[in-house]
Amino acid sequence: MSYINRIKDNVCFPEKTAVTGDEIENPLFDISDDEISEGLSYCKVLINKILNLPYAQLPDFLNHHCNIVSDQIKWLNKLEKLISENEELFASTTNRGRMMKCYTIIESKRKEIEFSGYKHTVANLPMQYVNAECEKRYFSFKETKNRVDELKDYTHKIMFLTKEKFDYEQASIDFINPKLPDYSSQCQKEIDQIQHLNRLTNEFSIEQMNRNKNGLPFNKLKINCNINQLVDIFYQLHRELFTDGKPIIDGNINDFVAVIVNSFTDKDGRELSPDSIATMFRPSKTDKRPKPHKRIDIDKML
Repeated sequence: MSYINRIKDNVCFPEKTAVTGDEIENPLFDISDDEISEGLSYCKVLINKILNLPYAQLPDFLNHHCNIVSDQIKWLNKLEKLISENEELFASTTNRGRMMKCYTIIESKRKEIEFSGYKHTVANLPMQYVNAECEKRYFSFKETKNRVDELKDYTHKIMFLTKEKFDYEQASIDFINPKLPDYSSQCQKEIDQIQHLNRLTNEFSIEQMNRNKNGLPFNKLKINCNINQLVDIFYQLHRELFTDGKPIIDGNINDFVAVIVNSFTDKDGRELSPDSIATMFRPSKTDKRPKPHKRIDIDKML
């Protein structure tokens, strides 16, 4: 029986669980974009599903739709309001029991979410970059590394990576991608690298201070261009421009990182991140250096 045209009031859902035709996994549960585009409101199709589904499948139906949205509590609250606004559709004895069943499922699901703190997270990247999954979340070192690169503070980087490592080791893992390294090991290697670079930077700073005891005092210079533009100048002088077969400026990456970090601040006077500078120096990280039209071409100046 179709109840679509008998719905009384719509409710505004911040997130709709309609999917494209290619994404339909369960035709009985899923709401397709095609249904919505044909002039039917999301609320109408949702109510029609609830009123026509086999009684025993209502819990699975609500769980299915909760797993699609990012804020499950908010979606459940809106569904509860939608049913309440259209109680007339549940006027018959059979449907009144169905309405009470939905209320019970919604309340039970809310308590489950609030008790466990669980909010299902759907991966927004290809599965080839997902190291592992558990019931509560997925683990992707690609995403974790990008997040670490965004953090400026050394302590925040270490704390974030350590928490990720512990979360993974304590999780009940359901899926492990055999083509990617162990997530915990990758986090630990990143921690080791950051700590090593930080230690070298500190050692270099102390060494420079000792060398400059009898030299001229100086303040760090402020960079008013993009940081990656300045780093790219050093990169060109070290990796791309040569004199007599040798780089114009020779040295190892750690030395370059230390020189830049100890000599410059960003345009707001903030300290530079050694880890971010080291990443820009890696030949493979072309995306971290300036785009061609933004690059300061040193070769044209020599």
